[in-house]
Amino acid sequence: MRIFVDADACPVKEEIYKVAFRLDVPVSIVANDYMRVPRHPLVERVVVGSGFDAADDWIAERAGPASLVVTGDILLADRCLKAGATVIGPNGKPFTTSSIGAAIATRAILADLRAGGDAVGGPPPFAKSDRSRFLSALDEALIRLKRAG
Repeated sequence: MRIFVDADACPVKEEIYKVAFRLDVPVSIVANDYMRVPRHPLVERVVVGSGFDAADDWIAERAGPASLVVTGDILLADRCLKAGATVIGPNGKPFTTSSIGAAIATRAILADLRAGGDAVGGPPPFAKSDRSRFLSALDEALIRLKRAG
């Protein structure tokens, strides 16, 4: 079992470390550039370079049924779900095989609106409740994966 973190824009890395250390789960922090990570035997820093989707490709190639992926990237979430991984957004909301289609469709609609010059807002600001929901979702998902493994 392993946690893969799409780390470049992830606001919950510290929370991931705390839960991973408590449950003794290895973590791969995947980023395009060097990023500080704790010196700990459970933490692996992976710098993939600046190629388009390099971090996504690295994670998707390794994700599987014993993996938990933390990402806000809908297309990466879809790839990881297809590989059998558990996927959670940094806000604590899980991506599931039944919800990913709607998320992809919404993403496409918003991209079309932006391309047409429409001003569409981004996601809401990250809130304390998001952090709390994430911690709970991460803990539950890891315990479920440990039981299944």
